[in-house]
Amino acid sequence: MRHYFSVHQIPGKEFFINFNFNSKKFKFLSSKGVFSKKKVDRGTIVLLKNLILSENSEILDMGCGYGVIGIVIAKTHPSCKVTMVEINKRAVQLAKKNIKLNHVKNAKVIFGNLYEPIKGKKFDFIVCNPPISAGLDTCYKIIDGAKEFLNDGGKLEIVAREKKGGRRLKYRMFQIFGNCEIIAREKGYYVYLSKNFKSD
Repeated sequence: MRHYFSVHQIPGKEFFINFNFNSKKFKFLSSKGVFSKKKVDRGTIVLLKNLILSENSEILDMGCGYGVIGIVIAKTHPSCKVTMVEINKRAVQLAKKNIKLNHVKNAKVIFGNLYEPIKGKKFDFIVCNPPISAGLDTCYKIIDGAKEFLNDGGKLEIVAREKKGGRRLKYRMFQIFGNCEIIAREKGYYVYLSKNFKSD
């Protein structure tokens, strides 16, 4: 059985998911072989509700799946530019379709493993619903790599269940950035925020 956090996925029948957020209506194509294929998952919703964004920002959605977080950000913050990265080829195909389906002009999706396809880029904000089921090592790589790809003063914001890896991710964020704040708690999900400051 293939894990959704892998390159190759078996194509399946596509179907629509309707999603409302901040009085805006979204429609997403989904299929088997992607994370939370039948509905937008609770962690994503909690993260979206608690994003701390600035306008005119460069934003990275790391591990975007079929594009919910990045597309919602782009639609609700039209002055921002959103880059989405995903290793699952099936999810990338769906995300590209979903960008068009939701008439988003300020977002793009790139296929690749974590930060490899965006080397040299810098962002004001990195957001991620990390693939806990893919293992903590993968999640740690997302946190560790974020420091290199964030501008000075940039932010990393992630969501996780506190009792399913969240505490370890919080500690890792503190190790890498020297700070980590819990900005939201909802139904077992915690939203963690770290700020990137240059070393003296």
